[in-house]
Amino acid sequence: MPDSGFDVVVLNRQRRRRVDAARLRRVLRGAAARLKVGGELAVVLTGDTAIRGLNARYREKDAATDVLSFPTGDAGLGLGDVVISVETAERNARERGRSLARELELLALHGFLHALGHDHETDDGEMQRLERRLRRQLGIQA
Repeated sequence: MPDSGFDVVVLNRQRRRRVDAARLRRVLRGAAARLKVGGELAVVLTGDTAIRGLNARYREKDAATDVLSFPTGDAGLGLGDVVISVETAERNARERGRSLARELELLALHGFLHALGHDHETDDGEMQRLERRLRRQLGIQA
């Protein structure tokens, strides 16, 4: 795939589960290439305690969640950050009958679209359709 001028920095801040950072970078680079998006995205892998604190602080929801996105709003600063709780992702994967690796791919893609400014809560299904199309193109089964 041609270089789209897109880079992904993966910061693994948890040690409970082994995560294939290269796999996440491939998925996100593939999505960026298809959307013709350049820039840099940071993906932070963490646990429930850290993401719960972020969720409480920025969304006023005192609970762990699977993924949070923090768009920068300034391309010069990169696209933003995607924070994923590997603990919550693992529970969700088990409940949904898929691997942790697949769940992390789905969450990274979802968070990436939020970092680009998409919002499934307000866009009449546009983000969901885009996400489905990208999953199909990238060979990611939900």
